[in-house]
Amino acid sequence: MSKDRIYRSPAGLAGGVLLLALALWLGIDAVVAGEGRTPWTALAALLFLVPLIAAYTVRPAVFANDDRLRVRNPFRVIVLPWGQVASFRSGYSNEVFTEAGDKYQLWSIPVSLRGRKKAARQEARRASGGGRGRGGLLGGLGGGGARTDVAGAGAVVDGPVRAETDKVMDELKELAEARKPANTSQGEVTVRWAYEVLAPVAAGVVLLAVLLGTG
Repeated sequence: MSKDRIYRSPAGLAGGVLLLALALWLGIDAVVAGEGRTPWTALAALLFLVPLIAAYTVRPAVFANDDRLRVRNPFRVIVLPWGQVASFRSGYSNEVFTEAGDKYQLWSIPVSLRGRKKAARQEARRASGGGRGRGGLLGGLGGGGARTDVAGAGAVVDGPVRAETDKVMDELKELAEARKPANTSQGEVTVRWAYEVLAPVAAGVVLLAVLLGTG
């Protein structure tokens, strides 16, 4: 099996790390310096918030290789063999559709309307002779191994200027079209709930409810 190309959102990762650091700093301070029920309430809040923040910021990723697409969203992991991928759609979010008609959002590849407007302006300048547009690939099909993040380094483009996440969707479409007929790309779509995220979040909610209800 070929190595995965990994697509993630640098903005999501950076924001998640900052939020986690803030939550841990405030929570640990409350546990150490708090009195009465405060330490227990802080622990319950951390148990609830930390996995939730991580689920929406650090966890999301899309993994693609020659056989399948694996989508790790906040609360689910979806594995789609290329033979089961019908199409991709980019609107206000990026989505993948299966042959059965099911739709799954690609959380780690967010649509950037600002990026699209910027790309459109660059393309307009280039078309009017104002210079070559520049853009960066998020991931890519060559080179093998783990791919770069959504905001990769800039590179001179020969075709129309495209927003970074739109380039990623183009890459995934090309890979799906190329690998869809392969024998190793067949199989069933599988969906697994992320109990490693859901369990501590649920425990935190229950513990908070007990502490607040008996306070």
